[in-house]
Amino acid sequence: MAEEFDHDAKSVNKNHVNEMYQNWFLDYASYVILERAVPAGLDGLKPVQRRILHALKEMDDGRFNKVANVIGQTMQYHPHGDASIADAIVNIGQKDLMLDTQGNWAISGPAIMRRLPGILKQRLSKFALDVAFNAKITDWQLSYDGRKERTGDFADEVSVVTGPGCRRDRRGLSTKILPHNFCELIDASIKYLKGRKFELYPDFLTEGMIDVTNYNDGKRGGKVRVRVHIEKVDNKSILIKDVPYGVTVPTLIESIVKANDSGKIKIKKVTDETAANVSIEIQLAAGVTPDQTIDALYAFTSCEVSISPNICVIIGDKPKFITATELLKISVDETKELLRKELELKLRELEGQLALFIP
Repeated sequence: MAEEFDHDAKSVNKNHVNEMYQNWFLDYASYVILERAVPAGLDGLKPVQRRILHALKEMDDGRFNKVANVIGQTMQYHPHGDASIADAIVNIGQKDLMLDTQGNWAISGPAIMRRLPGILKQRLSKFALDVAFNAKITDWQLSYDGRKERTGDFADEVSVVTGPGCRRDRRGLSTKILPHNFCELIDASIKYLKGRKFELYPDFLTEGMIDVTNYNDGKRGGKVRVRVHIEKVDNKSILIKDVPYGVTVPTLIESIVKANDSGKIKIKKVTDETAANVSIEIQLAAGVTPDQTIDALYAFTSCEVSISPNICVIIGDKPKFITATELLKISVDETKELLRKELELKLRELEGQLALFIP
């Protein structure tokens, strides 16, 4: 009897634990997807980015603020550590759209994180102030501890996700939205409003060359190839003048050194002369022509990379995989709705003022 009781108790306990792990992991994964990893389809922002912009709006007096001060202000609304805030500030600042920056934001990785809090500065750009903030039609929510109000989705007149792009991999769900040229997005939006056809292709601030033959409108399974410009200086040296999207100067140089060490390419020396613009000089080994070296660099180093887009955004509190065209249409439709709300609000305000003068 005791053995049967012990067996039943172990079975019940095992089932209970299994259910707890299944439910808890599902709840946690859902939280990470909705609250940390994937941008919203309406305003194009992740929650941490939204909290940073809200904190900057509270601090805004037209002057630049140290990143350390912005991190501290954002911590009032962000339930996680300061490292995630710092990382998000770098991500926003380097895209040169929502923030005006001071200091060298071109570097990345550990170097920028060491310099970030005390030296680098930023403020909201005029673009952000014009399109992202309208307190009267913004969805407001309580902060994580219930002490303050913060923005839900911004009342963005332009969704920022398709322009600068976004990349994140978390809990079995990844999103990789490649950046697009902002002027081309505006032209495509106008064509959509007029009922005309349009096409969207990626464009990178890092420059370089791109093959979009298999872009497939940003769907999963698509692919783009990106390669750097390499110039022949003379018969003994060549010059790399940019980096592919997602590749930094140190990682590019590291890939060249590794390829040389493994015998895939033959070079004499690599010199990093990067300042405001990328400049990497490569001195060739004896008996090797510039054309041979250039072909080998494209074949065996990060001078050419393949990128697979995967557009995933939050729509209706659920992650959805869509195309770049569909994302643009959602943004344009949301902009129309926000402009309608703003005009209706302005109309009510004018009618209220008019009532004061009409008996």
